[in-house]
Amino acid sequence: MRDHDESPPNARGAQRTTLQAIARRAMRERGLQPEFSRAALAQTDQATRAATRPAGDSVRDLRNLPWVSIDNDDSRDLDQLSAAQPEDGGAVNILVAVADVDALIEKGSPIDDHARANTTSVYTAAQIFPMLPEKFSTDLTSLGQNAERLAIVIEMLIAPDGSLRSSDVYRALVVNQGKLAYDSVAAWLDGKAPAPKPVADGKGLDEQLRIQDKVAQVLKTRRHEHGALVLETIEAEAVWAGDSLSDLKENSRNRAKELIEEFMVAANGVTARFLDKSGFPSLRRVLKSPERWERLRELAAESGGELPTDPDSKALEAFLLRQHDLHPERFADLSLAVVKLLGRGEYVVELPGRKVDGHFGLAVRDYTHSTAPNRRFPDLITQRLIKAALAGARPAYDETELAGLARHCTEQEDAAAKVERQVRKSAAALLLSTRIGQKFDGFVTGASSKGTWVRIAHPAVEGRLVQGFDDLDVGDHVEVQLVHTNVERGFIDFSRLR
Repeated sequence: MRDHDESPPNARGAQRTTLQAIARRAMRERGLQPEFSRAALAQTDQATRAATRPAGDSVRDLRNLPWVSIDNDDSRDLDQLSAAQPEDGGAVNILVAVADVDALIEKGSPIDDHARANTTSVYTAAQIFPMLPEKFSTDLTSLGQNAERLAIVIEMLIAPDGSLRSSDVYRALVVNQGKLAYDSVAAWLDGKAPAPKPVADGKGLDEQLRIQDKVAQVLKTRRHEHGALVLETIEAEAVWAGDSLSDLKENSRNRAKELIEEFMVAANGVTARFLDKSGFPSLRRVLKSPERWERLRELAAESGGELPTDPDSKALEAFLLRQHDLHPERFADLSLAVVKLLGRGEYVVELPGRKVDGHFGLAVRDYTHSTAPNRRFPDLITQRLIKAALAGARPAYDETELAGLARHCTEQEDAAAKVERQVRKSAAALLLSTRIGQKFDGFVTGASSKGTWVRIAHPAVEGRLVQGFDDLDVGDHVEVQLVHTNVERGFIDFSRLR
């Protein structure tokens, strides 16, 4: 058993403060910067307005299109908008507008230096550590409702079968006609709730969203036919009552999230191919064939399925679909095991004419990150490459610099994920600190020489199995008892009952 937490910070008014202190310490320990430098803050103070349309530049005026954003309920750092234009023969022109962050954040500026150091916004249960100062990410470079903004537009003509007929990339001026949220849009699309207010206001956004949803479902079907994996992992987010933590709520997938995911995957593929065609290097996002394929085969066999000897995403997808139909109540557990065994994605540089690995889980070969430049530095890198290609200029980064950034972004993304996980575990320890001795049904999410990890469902948290972990592997179900928590260190310890 690990160190005992003698005085868990359960005073209700102190819980947020406690977790914020833990988060800031975790950021520093992982090599991330929780605060902006004085120079970055000075640069922020000097910014007074959003970027305007450059004189004489080739920027299209698309302000009148029915652009909408769909994000989390409380999101203000809006990176992308979408719009649909039906064409003859059932094809639909899908447009994705991405915030032109580079128009205000110059390469090598103090704010850019901070973004380059952290490479990502870090979303902890206690506090968000934005990659860019909020004056930019939630205002001046955000695609907020009714705000006129510069954007990079990825235009895609999608055939009725989901294939891509043509595409284009260019700069434009856009206005968000409706700021929408995932849950309310999904409930409306499923017929379970009335239309969100911007949709009900009679601007024609209801038809827009139904067209976009239909195209997204076609794209989804086509990707899964090519081997994209259906996975439904459980994500828990903190629920606060003032400064008191009241719950960790499951954040599940829905139809509106699928809409955005499909459009972003498609747009990122177009962006990758655009840079390649322009003779530019690109920062690709790849997920190689899983190293623990043999364990995936064992999991399939335990469930009455079979996977081939060599990694095959189509075969894995077929197995997952069968399991989803046969055992929907256990599919989240299976999905989590598959995610763990697939491993993490990484950034690599692709040079023109030299192909790199694709993304095993998404079943796409051409894939970059380009649609979230307020939140991820790789997307800002890609945006600068796009703008240089459009202007006929030299790439904003040379091959050596890109290679170093690819490694750095991968490392910092992993560090950020560990910080988020650590604070989430500290939050879970707060909730569980009064429940020592309680029994739970558990699911093994990790098993190695470093330890065996178990997830319980309510609340959806993960802890270490400190007793009875012999002969267990990822995907096994066990009954466990909570024996110890340590809020400061984020420790949750279980012992195995059976």
